[in-house]
Amino acid sequence: MENTIAVLFDMDGVICHTNPYHSQAFRQFFSKRDLSPTDEEFAQHMFGKSNSYILSHFLQREVVGEEFKQLEDEKESLFRTIYEPYIEPIGGLLEFVSELKAHGVKTGVATSAPYANLELIIDKLALREKMESILASENVSKHKPDPEVYLTSAANLGVAPEQCVVFEDSYSGVSAAINAGMKVVGVLTSHRREELPPCDLYIENYKDLSFEKVRGLF
Repeated sequence: MENTIAVLFDMDGVICHTNPYHSQAFRQFFSKRDLSPTDEEFAQHMFGKSNSYILSHFLQREVVGEEFKQLEDEKESLFRTIYEPYIEPIGGLLEFVSELKAHGVKTGVATSAPYANLELIIDKLALREKMESILASENVSKHKPDPEVYLTSAANLGVAPEQCVVFEDSYSGVSAAINAGMKVVGVLTSHRREELPPCDLYIENYKDLSFEKVRGLF
């Protein structure tokens, strides 16, 4: 089916507005180490960045191997504890996904977050059974802006990259989608449109979005 389209969602800032809670988790994590990054530093060096980049940047040294695993686990379990009571989707998301499924659209999640975070969120929102491909940081060797997670998602769904639309909110994520040769919708939860590479469409939330609008991108 040449006219099949597939829709891929990043998670943080795209399915849920998690960034404020990641900030809280990182603040707690860093304050234990007598560090207090500013909001500006967080905006520049946290949103959409991998944990290895964030930890190395703020601790001002390379964090790798077993130490990286331990520090990442500490920070992410802090995040899950803080965020668990507040999990809710970005406005209109669940209705939009249901409409896509009603039109036979294949869907997937492709996040740089660890699998435990992904599991917490998609199970709470009952999205697992609506996604034919689910990829987290453990499933790839190269992180966004590398296109690996999106190219693997397309392969999982049995579609070509040019049949895919990606929903992303970060510079590295939008770049990964473009590098994969996919259409991209910029979700303006963490950045203004001028802070992202050029997208095919921009949205604040999913309330005015429809299957027809997505199909119209092709």
